[in-house]
Amino acid sequence: MRRQKLSRRDILQGALKGSTALAVGTVFASPARAAPPPAETITPQLIEAAKKEGKVVWYTSIDLSVAEKISGAFREKFGGIELRVERTGAERVFQRIGQEYASNVHAVDIANSSDAAHLLQWKKQGILLPYVPEDVAKHYKPEHRDADGTYAGFRATLSPIAYNTKLVKAEDAPTSFKDLLDPKWKGKIVKAHPGYSGTILTATFEMVRDIGWDFYENLAKQNIMQVQSATDPPKKLALGERSVMADGTEYNIFLLKESGQPVEAIYPAEGTPFIIGPNGIFKAAPNPNAAKLFQNYCFTPEAQEIVIAAGGLRSLHQQVKEQPGRKPLADIKLMKEDAEGAEKQSEEIKARYQKIFHV
Repeated sequence: MRRQKLSRRDILQGALKGSTALAVGTVFASPARAAPPPAETITPQLIEAAKKEGKVVWYTSIDLSVAEKISGAFREKFGGIELRVERTGAERVFQRIGQEYASNVHAVDIANSSDAAHLLQWKKQGILLPYVPEDVAKHYKPEHRDADGTYAGFRATLSPIAYNTKLVKAEDAPTSFKDLLDPKWKGKIVKAHPGYSGTILTATFEMVRDIGWDFYENLAKQNIMQVQSATDPPKKLALGERSVMADGTEYNIFLLKESGQPVEAIYPAEGTPFIIGPNGIFKAAPNPNAAKLFQNYCFTPEAQEIVIAAGGLRSLHQQVKEQPGRKPLADIKLMKEDAEGAEKQSEEIKARYQKIFHV
Protein backbone atom coordinates (compact mmCIF):
# COMPACT_ATOMS: atom_id res chain seq x y z
CA MET A 1 0.00 0.00 0.00
CA ARG A 2 1.28 3.46 -0.88
CA ARG A 3 1.96 5.79 1.99
CA GLN A 4 0.31 9.21 2.10
CA LYS A 5 2.53 11.72 0.32
CA LEU A 6 1.02 14.80 1.95
CA SER A 7 0.15 15.41 5.57
CA ARG A 8 -2.80 17.53 6.61
CA ARG A 9 -0.34 20.23 7.62
CA ASP A 10 1.16 20.21 4.11
CA ILE A 11 -2.27 20.46 2.52
CA LEU A 12 -3.42 23.24 4.80
CA GLN A 13 -0.25 25.27 4.31
CA GLY A 14 -0.54 24.92 0.56
CA ALA A 15 -4.19 25.92 0.59
CA LEU A 16 -3.40 28.94 2.74
CA LYS A 17 -0.77 30.15 0.29
CA GLY A 18 -2.81 29.53 -2.83
CA SER A 19 -6.37 30.55 -2.04
CA THR A 20 -7.36 34.17 -2.50
CA ALA A 21 -10.46 33.47 -0.42
CA LEU A 22 -8.46 33.28 2.82
CA ALA A 23 -7.41 36.02 5.20
CA VAL A 24 -4.18 34.65 6.66
CA GLY A 25 -4.38 36.64 9.87
CA THR A 26 -7.67 35.03 10.87
CA VAL A 27 -7.48 31.60 9.26
CA PHE A 28 -7.37 29.66 12.51
CA ALA A 29 -9.69 31.94 14.41
CA SER A 30 -13.35 31.04 14.71
CA PRO A 31 -15.12 34.32 15.42
CA ALA A 32 -17.90 34.01 17.96
CA ARG A 33 -21.42 34.54 16.69
CA ALA A 34 -24.08 36.36 18.64
CA ALA A 35 -26.53 33.84 17.19
CA PRO A 36 -26.39 30.98 14.69
CA PRO A 37 -27.26 31.78 11.05
CA PRO A 38 -30.99 31.76 10.28
CA ALA A 39 -32.57 28.59 8.94
CA GLU A 40 -32.83 28.49 5.14
CA THR A 41 -35.77 27.01 3.25
CA ILE A 42 -36.21 25.72 -0.29
CA THR A 43 -37.97 28.54 -2.12
CA PRO A 44 -39.15 28.89 -5.75
CA GLN A 45 -36.54 31.61 -6.17
CA LEU A 46 -33.73 29.30 -5.00
CA ILE A 47 -34.91 26.51 -7.31
CA GLU A 48 -35.02 28.87 -10.29
CA ALA A 49 -31.54 30.23 -9.57
CA ALA A 50 -30.21 26.68 -9.18
CA LYS A 51 -31.76 25.65 -12.51
CA LYS A 52 -29.97 28.51 -14.24
CA GLU A 53 -26.66 27.15 -12.92
CA GLY A 54 -27.73 23.68 -14.05
CA LYS A 55 -25.47 21.55 -11.89
CA VAL A 56 -23.87 20.99 -8.51
CA VAL A 57 -20.54 19.24 -7.84
CA TRP A 58 -20.39 16.99 -4.78
CA TYR A 59 -17.13 15.49 -3.53
CA THR A 60 -18.02 12.60 -1.24
CA SER A 61 -16.73 9.43 0.37
CA ILE A 62 -20.17 7.84 0.58
CA ASP A 63 -20.69 4.63 -1.41
CA LEU A 64 -21.11 5.41 -5.11
CA SER A 65 -24.35 3.41 -5.35
CA VAL A 66 -25.91 5.55 -2.60
CA ALA A 67 -24.60 8.77 -4.13
CA GLU A 68 -26.13 7.79 -7.47
CA LYS A 69 -29.53 7.12 -5.88
CA ILE A 70 -29.44 10.50 -4.17
CA SER A 71 -28.36 12.08 -7.46
CA GLY A 72 -31.25 10.49 -9.33
CA ALA A 73 -33.82 11.55 -6.73
CA PHE A 74 -32.45 15.11 -6.65
CA ARG A 75 -32.43 15.41 -10.44
CA GLU A 76 -36.01 14.12 -10.68
CA LYS A 77 -37.30 16.40 -7.93
CA PHE A 78 -35.70 19.57 -9.25
CA GLY A 79 -36.19 19.42 -12.98
CA GLY A 80 -33.00 17.86 -14.19
CA ILE A 81 -30.36 19.81 -12.28
CA GLU A 82 -27.27 17.67 -12.69
CA LEU A 83 -25.59 16.37 -9.55
CA ARG A 84 -22.03 15.50 -10.48
CA VAL A 85 -20.63 13.02 -7.97
CA GLU A 86 -16.88 12.82 -7.40
CA ARG A 87 -16.50 9.79 -5.13
CA THR A 88 -13.31 8.55 -3.43
CA GLY A 89 -11.99 7.77 0.06
CA ALA A 90 -12.33 10.52 2.66
CA GLU A 91 -8.60 11.17 2.91
CA ARG A 92 -8.42 11.45 -0.89
CA VAL A 93 -11.31 13.93 -0.87
CA PHE A 94 -9.47 16.01 1.71
CA GLN A 95 -6.21 15.92 -0.24
CA ARG A 96 -7.88 16.77 -3.53
CA ILE A 97 -9.63 19.85 -2.16
CA GLY A 98 -6.44 20.98 -0.44
CA GLN A 99 -4.46 20.63 -3.65
CA GLU A 100 -7.13 22.41 -5.71
CA TYR A 101 -7.32 25.34 -3.31
CA ALA A 102 -3.53 25.55 -3.17
CA SER A 103 -3.69 26.11 -6.95
CA ASN A 104 -6.60 28.55 -6.59
CA VAL A 105 -8.92 26.06 -8.30
CA HIS A 106 -12.51 26.13 -7.05
CA ALA A 107 -14.28 23.14 -8.58
CA VAL A 108 -16.19 21.72 -5.62
CA ASP A 109 -19.56 23.03 -4.46
CA ILE A 110 -20.25 20.71 -1.52
CA ALA A 111 -18.11 18.10 0.21
CA ASN A 112 -19.09 15.18 2.39
CA SER A 113 -16.53 13.25 4.41
CA SER A 114 -16.68 10.30 6.78
CA ASP A 115 -14.01 12.14 8.79
CA ALA A 116 -15.69 15.11 10.50
CA ALA A 117 -12.24 16.53 11.27
CA HIS A 118 -11.97 17.49 7.59
CA LEU A 119 -14.89 19.88 7.99
CA LEU A 120 -13.24 21.35 11.08
CA GLN A 121 -10.11 22.01 9.03
CA TRP A 122 -12.03 23.66 6.20
CA LYS A 123 -13.89 25.79 8.72
CA LYS A 124 -10.58 26.89 10.28
CA GLN A 125 -9.37 27.83 6.81
CA GLY A 126 -12.42 30.03 6.42
CA ILE A 127 -13.55 28.38 3.18
CA LEU A 128 -16.93 26.99 4.28
CA LEU A 129 -20.16 28.94 3.85
CA PRO A 130 -22.45 29.32 6.88
CA TYR A 131 -25.75 27.85 5.69
CA VAL A 132 -28.32 26.09 7.88
CA PRO A 133 -31.04 24.03 6.15
CA GLU A 134 -34.45 24.24 7.79
CA ASP A 135 -34.46 20.54 8.74
CA VAL A 136 -31.08 20.89 10.45
CA ALA A 137 -32.32 23.83 12.52
CA LYS A 138 -35.50 22.03 13.55
CA HIS A 139 -34.61 18.34 13.81
CA TYR A 140 -30.87 17.90 14.49
CA LYS A 141 -29.30 17.86 17.95
CA PRO A 142 -26.69 20.59 18.62
CA GLU A 143 -23.90 18.00 18.82
CA HIS A 144 -24.66 16.89 15.25
CA ARG A 145 -24.28 20.35 13.65
CA ASP A 146 -21.79 23.17 13.73
CA ALA A 147 -22.82 26.05 16.00
CA ASP A 148 -21.67 28.50 13.31
CA GLY A 149 -23.70 26.76 10.63
CA THR A 150 -20.88 25.68 8.33
CA TYR A 151 -21.69 21.95 8.33
CA ALA A 152 -24.01 19.28 9.74
CA GLY A 153 -24.07 15.49 10.03
CA PHE A 154 -25.48 14.25 6.74
CA ARG A 155 -25.02 10.59 7.67
CA ALA A 156 -23.64 8.37 10.41
CA THR A 157 -22.37 4.83 10.66
CA LEU A 158 -20.73 2.48 13.12
CA SER A 159 -17.59 0.38 12.81
CA PRO A 160 -18.49 -2.93 14.47
CA ILE A 161 -16.94 -6.36 14.49
CA ALA A 162 -18.62 -8.85 12.14
CA TYR A 163 -18.27 -12.49 11.12
CA ASN A 164 -19.09 -14.90 8.30
CA THR A 165 -21.93 -17.11 9.55
CA LYS A 166 -20.84 -20.04 7.33
CA LEU A 167 -17.34 -20.03 8.74
CA VAL A 168 -18.05 -19.14 12.37
CA LYS A 169 -20.82 -20.40 14.65
CA ALA A 170 -22.72 -17.72 16.57
CA GLU A 171 -21.65 -19.16 19.91
CA ASP A 172 -17.98 -19.06 18.84
CA ALA A 173 -18.01 -15.52 17.46
CA PRO A 174 -16.05 -12.79 19.25
CA THR A 175 -18.09 -10.51 21.51
CA SER A 176 -15.40 -7.92 22.22
CA PHE A 177 -12.34 -6.37 20.61
CA LYS A 178 -10.25 -8.21 23.17
CA ASP A 179 -11.59 -11.51 21.81
CA LEU A 180 -9.94 -10.76 18.45
CA LEU A 181 -6.56 -11.30 20.09
CA ASP A 182 -7.33 -14.97 20.72
CA PRO A 183 -4.81 -17.14 18.78
CA LYS A 184 -7.71 -18.98 17.09
CA TRP A 185 -8.33 -15.89 14.93
CA LYS A 186 -4.79 -15.68 13.60
CA GLY A 187 -4.87 -15.39 9.80
CA LYS A 188 -8.66 -15.04 9.82
CA ILE A 189 -9.15 -11.29 10.35
CA VAL A 190 -9.58 -8.45 7.84
CA LYS A 191 -9.45 -4.72 8.59
CA ALA A 192 -9.26 -1.37 6.80
CA HIS A 193 -6.65 1.42 6.88
CA PRO A 194 -6.89 4.82 8.65
CA GLY A 195 -4.57 6.35 6.06
CA TYR A 196 -7.21 5.84 3.35
CA SER A 197 -10.56 5.76 5.13
CA GLY A 198 -11.97 8.60 7.21
CA THR A 199 -14.32 6.13 8.87
CA ILE A 200 -11.39 4.01 10.02
CA LEU A 201 -9.33 7.04 11.08
CA THR A 202 -12.18 8.14 13.34
CA ALA A 203 -12.74 4.59 14.58
CA THR A 204 -9.02 4.17 15.31
CA PHE A 205 -8.94 7.43 17.26
CA GLU A 206 -11.90 6.31 19.39
CA MET A 207 -10.39 2.86 19.90
CA VAL A 208 -6.98 4.22 20.92
CA ARG A 209 -8.61 6.66 23.32
CA ASP A 210 -10.84 4.04 24.95
CA ILE A 211 -8.78 0.85 24.64
CA GLY A 212 -5.19 1.91 23.93
CA TRP A 213 -2.45 1.24 21.38
CA ASP A 214 -1.70 -2.10 23.05
CA PHE A 215 -4.74 -3.54 21.29
CA TYR A 216 -3.37 -2.67 17.86
CA GLU A 217 0.14 -3.84 18.70
CA ASN A 218 -1.29 -7.25 19.62
CA LEU A 219 -3.72 -7.30 16.70
CA ALA A 220 -0.80 -6.79 14.31
CA LYS A 221 0.53 -10.18 15.47
CA GLN A 222 -2.65 -11.87 14.20
CA ASN A 223 -1.55 -11.87 10.55
CA ILE A 224 -4.48 -9.75 9.43
CA MET A 225 -5.56 -9.04 5.86
CA GLN A 226 -5.03 -5.30 5.39
CA VAL A 227 -7.35 -3.51 2.95
CA GLN A 228 -7.92 0.18 2.22
CA SER A 229 -11.54 1.33 2.32
CA ALA A 230 -13.89 0.78 5.26
CA THR A 231 -16.26 -0.81 2.74
CA ASP A 232 -13.76 -3.57 1.88
CA PRO A 233 -13.79 -5.73 5.06
CA PRO A 234 -17.53 -6.55 4.81
CA LYS A 235 -17.05 -7.59 1.19
CA LYS A 236 -14.06 -9.81 2.02
CA LEU A 237 -16.12 -11.32 4.82
CA ALA A 238 -19.07 -12.11 2.54
CA LEU A 239 -16.73 -13.75 0.02
CA GLY A 240 -15.32 -15.96 2.77
CA GLU A 241 -11.79 -14.64 2.29
CA ARG A 242 -11.68 -13.99 6.04
CA SER A 243 -13.87 -15.22 8.92
CA VAL A 244 -13.97 -12.03 11.00
CA MET A 245 -13.61 -8.30 10.42
CA ALA A 246 -12.01 -6.10 13.08
CA ASP A 247 -13.44 -2.89 11.63
CA GLY A 248 -15.45 -1.71 8.64
CA THR A 249 -18.82 -0.22 7.85
CA GLU A 250 -21.97 -1.32 9.61
CA TYR A 251 -24.00 -0.23 6.61
CA ASN A 252 -22.30 -2.71 4.27
CA ILE A 253 -22.96 -5.49 6.77
CA PHE A 254 -26.65 -4.50 6.81
CA LEU A 255 -26.91 -4.41 3.02
CA LEU A 256 -25.02 -7.67 2.50
CA LYS A 257 -27.05 -9.50 5.13
CA GLU A 258 -30.33 -8.18 3.73
CA SER A 259 -29.33 -9.42 0.28
CA GLY A 260 -28.78 -12.94 1.64
CA GLN A 261 -25.03 -12.87 2.28
CA PRO A 262 -23.70 -14.83 5.32
CA VAL A 263 -22.58 -11.92 7.51
CA GLU A 264 -23.56 -10.79 10.99
CA ALA A 265 -22.59 -7.69 12.97
CA ILE A 266 -21.34 -7.75 16.54
CA TYR A 267 -21.44 -4.69 18.80
CA PRO A 268 -18.41 -5.15 21.08
CA ALA A 269 -18.61 -5.07 24.86
CA GLU A 270 -16.14 -2.17 24.98
CA GLY A 271 -18.42 -0.03 22.80
CA THR A 272 -18.68 0.48 19.03
CA PRO A 273 -16.92 3.34 17.20
CA PHE A 274 -19.46 5.92 16.00
CA ILE A 275 -18.69 8.00 12.91
CA ILE A 276 -20.57 11.07 11.67
CA GLY A 277 -20.12 12.23 8.06
CA PRO A 278 -20.95 15.94 7.61
CA ASN A 279 -21.80 17.99 4.51
CA GLY A 280 -20.51 21.53 3.99
CA ILE A 281 -20.81 24.17 1.23
CA PHE A 282 -17.73 26.07 0.05
CA LYS A 283 -17.78 29.87 -0.08
CA ALA A 284 -16.14 29.78 -3.52
CA ALA A 285 -18.62 27.21 -4.87
CA PRO A 286 -18.94 27.70 -8.65
CA ASN A 287 -22.66 26.84 -8.43
CA PRO A 288 -23.70 28.53 -5.17
CA ASN A 289 -27.47 28.36 -5.58
CA ALA A 290 -27.49 24.74 -6.71
CA ALA A 291 -25.18 24.02 -3.76
CA LYS A 292 -27.64 25.59 -1.32
CA LEU A 293 -30.53 23.71 -2.88
CA PHE A 294 -28.68 20.39 -2.68
CA GLN A 295 -27.54 21.04 0.90
CA ASN A 296 -31.14 21.69 1.88
CA TYR A 297 -32.32 18.57 0.09
CA CYS A 298 -29.68 16.36 1.76
CA PHE A 299 -31.23 16.93 5.19
CA THR A 300 -34.87 16.41 4.23
CA PRO A 301 -36.65 13.22 5.35
CA GLU A 302 -36.80 12.14 1.69
CA ALA A 303 -33.01 12.19 1.25
CA GLN A 304 -32.39 10.79 4.71
CA GLU A 305 -34.66 7.83 3.97
CA ILE A 306 -32.50 7.08 0.91
CA VAL A 307 -29.43 7.21 3.16
CA ILE A 308 -31.05 4.64 5.46
CA ALA A 309 -32.80 2.33 2.99
CA ALA A 310 -30.32 2.33 0.11
CA GLY A 311 -27.20 3.03 2.12
CA GLY A 312 -27.77 1.11 5.35
CA LEU A 313 -26.56 4.22 7.16
CA ARG A 314 -27.89 5.93 10.27
CA SER A 315 -29.78 9.22 10.07
CA LEU A 316 -29.39 11.95 12.68
CA HIS A 317 -32.74 13.52 11.69
CA GLN A 318 -34.92 13.11 14.76
CA GLN A 319 -38.11 12.53 12.77
CA VAL A 320 -36.75 9.88 10.42
CA LYS A 321 -37.47 6.31 11.50
CA GLU A 322 -34.88 3.55 11.61
CA GLN A 323 -35.10 0.56 9.27
CA PRO A 324 -37.06 -2.42 10.67
CA GLY A 325 -34.89 -5.45 11.46
CA ARG A 326 -31.78 -3.41 12.25
CA LYS A 327 -30.62 -2.97 15.82
CA PRO A 328 -31.77 0.47 17.04
CA LEU A 329 -29.01 2.95 17.69
CA ALA A 330 -30.40 3.58 21.18
CA ASP A 331 -29.73 -0.07 22.09
CA ILE A 332 -26.02 0.02 21.17
CA LYS A 333 -23.18 1.08 23.46
CA LEU A 334 -21.37 3.71 21.41
CA MET A 335 -17.90 5.16 21.68
CA LYS A 336 -18.13 8.94 21.83
CA GLU A 337 -17.27 10.81 18.67
CA ASP A 338 -14.80 13.68 19.07
CA ALA A 339 -13.96 15.27 15.72
CA GLU A 340 -11.69 17.88 17.28
CA GLY A 341 -9.69 15.25 19.15
CA ALA A 342 -9.42 13.10 16.02
CA GLU A 343 -8.25 16.09 13.98
CA LYS A 344 -5.47 16.88 16.46
CA GLN A 345 -4.17 13.30 16.51
CA SER A 346 -4.78 12.28 12.89
CA GLU A 347 -1.17 12.42 11.69
CA GLU A 348 0.12 10.66 14.78
CA ILE A 349 -2.51 7.93 14.36
CA LYS A 350 -1.64 7.29 10.71
CA ALA A 351 2.11 7.28 11.36
CA ARG A 352 1.91 4.96 14.35
CA TYR A 353 -0.51 2.62 12.58
CA GLN A 354 1.82 2.33 9.59
CA LYS A 355 4.70 1.55 11.92
CA ILE A 356 2.76 -1.14 13.81
CA PHE A 357 1.25 -2.87 10.78
CA HIS A 358 4.09 -2.14 8.31
CA VAL A 359 1.63 -0.83 5.70
